[in-house]
Amino acid sequence: MWLLRAVLLLLVLPSHGQDTTTEKPGVLLPLPKGVCTGWMAGIPGHPGHNGTPGRDGRDGTPGEKGEKGDAGLVGPKGDTGETGVTGVEGPRGFPGVQGRKGEPGENAYVYRSAFSVGLEAQVTVPNVPIRFTKIFYNQQNHYDGTTGKFHCNIPGLYYFSYHITVYLKDVKVSLYKNDKAVLFTFDQYQDKNVDQASGSVLLHLEIGDQIWLQVYEDGKYNGVYADNVNDSTFTGFLLYHDTN
Repeated sequence: MWLLRAVLLLLVLPSHGQDTTTEKPGVLLPLPKGVCTGWMAGIPGHPGHNGTPGRDGRDGTPGEKGEKGDAGLVGPKGDTGETGVTGVEGPRGFPGVQGRKGEPGENAYVYRSAFSVGLEAQVTVPNVPIRFTKIFYNQQNHYDGTTGKFHCNIPGLYYFSYHITVYLKDVKVSLYKNDKAVLFTFDQYQDKNVDQASGSVLLHLEIGDQIWLQVYEDGKYNGVYADNVNDSTFTGFLLYHDTN
């Protein structure tokens, strides 16, 4: 401020000096109030200190919304979360549409082995296979009428049975498998009566096994009988074959 006042005085004072010499000779005009005669400008003072900062101004109005930025990089896959609780079972759905008919399959092979035979005369020889020569069924020819033996050609489970007419003597018969008796039947003859004896069994056979009936012990137990009105029969057939 003092420097500014000194500059202003320098600009004002010379004009007044000229006026005092040219206004009227011999008349001196008074100096302006507050101005010293024979003055000299002082040395400029030092700059003043900075004033205290003013208060913060008010917040400006929000600017316009900027453009959408580019998508960032895909982050790494997170850990698998825990399995949730099983929900309640839903209602039963409607039946589906019936599928197309399948292609015809190959015909399954049916394994067959069976025989049914009978006596044509009374047995007279014990301890040998009984020869049943009346053939009811033997389509596969697995029974041999010349020996009285059944020969296994298909391994599996078989059912065998016999029905014996007993007359004139007691009867003791047995069913053999490969020279070993596996089933025994005894019947005591009643005088002047025709009696009956029977037996049946399930046996597993392998290929080559043989089955037959025979009277055992001596001739007094060979009351096996048959005629045109009384039969003694021997039957066997395959129930099911082995799969392996």
